[in-house]
Amino acid sequence: MNEKDYQEAIDWLFVQAPNYQINGKKAYKPGLENIRRLCDFFGNPQEKIKTIHIGGTNGKGSTSNMLASVLQQSGYKVGLFTSPHLIDFTERIKINGNNCDKTFVFGFIQKLKNLPKDDIKPSFFEYTTIMAFDYFYKNQVDFAIIEVGLGGRLDSTNIILPMLSAITNISLDHQDILGETLEQIAQEKAGIIKPDIPIVCGSDDAIVKEIIRKIADENRSPFIDATERDSPFTTDLKGRYQQKNIRVVLSLIDVLKDLGIIITEEDIAAGLMNVQKNTGFIGRWYEFSRAPLTICDTGHNQAGLEEVFSQLCSMPVFKHIILGFVNDKKIDKVLSILPKNACYYFVKPSVERGRHPKDYEDLLKAQQISYHLFDSVNDGYTAALKSCKKDEMIFIGGSNFVVGDFLKENLEGK
Repeated sequence: MNEKDYQEAIDWLFVQAPNYQINGKKAYKPGLENIRRLCDFFGNPQEKIKTIHIGGTNGKGSTSNMLASVLQQSGYKVGLFTSPHLIDFTERIKINGNNCDKTFVFGFIQKLKNLPKDDIKPSFFEYTTIMAFDYFYKNQVDFAIIEVGLGGRLDSTNIILPMLSAITNISLDHQDILGETLEQIAQEKAGIIKPDIPIVCGSDDAIVKEIIRKIADENRSPFIDATERDSPFTTDLKGRYQQKNIRVVLSLIDVLKDLGIIITEEDIAAGLMNVQKNTGFIGRWYEFSRAPLTICDTGHNQAGLEEVFSQLCSMPVFKHIILGFVNDKKIDKVLSILPKNACYYFVKPSVERGRHPKDYEDLLKAQQISYHLFDSVNDGYTAALKSCKKDEMIFIGGSNFVVGDFLKENLEGK
């Protein structure tokens, strides 16, 4: 297999299966029937590995990577399944920070091509989920940390019976699929709770917490409130919001210790301070450059962007902010919380769902901000770079796809 063979296989996967990353809601296939059939076809590898399930609206990727880093630091072989990828498909499936082997991906896709088409018609995410399970089983990981894709109850990752689970937090996102209210979304996210399996809750919203606690009680599942835990630790992931995620990670570690897993305080401290080195995680308050200071963050819903904008506003420098969105994202409220002391560069993400800023310029005019519109992320970045003075900064975000487009163009060789 060469790089061309691999790329052709990936292209086939993207074309054959509906992909939420590209196609949005029409690619979402709620329910577990397809993934059950897929897992049966491949011998149910998910039943032969120890898993940890991480759900929530924001923070589940950071939490998954921090926990993976601590477990790696403790000497364990750790599988990590997250989504979406920013640059290459293999980022979704990692073992001890190493992306999934491309030869394995190529070979697995050849098997997918031979599935009985009448019986199994999976989505892209379902294909990817079974690929991760099989890869982790074949490589005999000690633990596989599985991040929920979308929602919880009907997400294809919910086929696993984990050692423990966590719900980082819950806020409004994907309302067209998960429900219009916080309560409805909480019910969907809490669908990952399994009978007798401990659940860690990172939400400090009283209503959300009560819903999760109630469903945990119904399942006789030990409920651990991460918001009540102290955190003496820091992490190399620089967003201020990471302190909330650290408490979830520490609560998960407490449960693992209760289950007999050996993790020392030294390994916790070192693991949290070496997340990027251990897992290769980028995208959350990622410092791309110091001159000029350039920060990327994949926060993309109102709650996530409120955290990001709050941190931006605390930085006493003029900001050049590059933002882009996808078609199904509600941005009215997001635009109303934009920092005012900035120049904006609104861009179109390259994916099919990418929304051209011309489509929402009427909303921009109402915000009384300085802005420019661009056909691509890199065009916006080039313009920001020309305008940015030595003592100013650049921020890039609004969508996973904006950050992905930027890194694809600019990270190579850095």
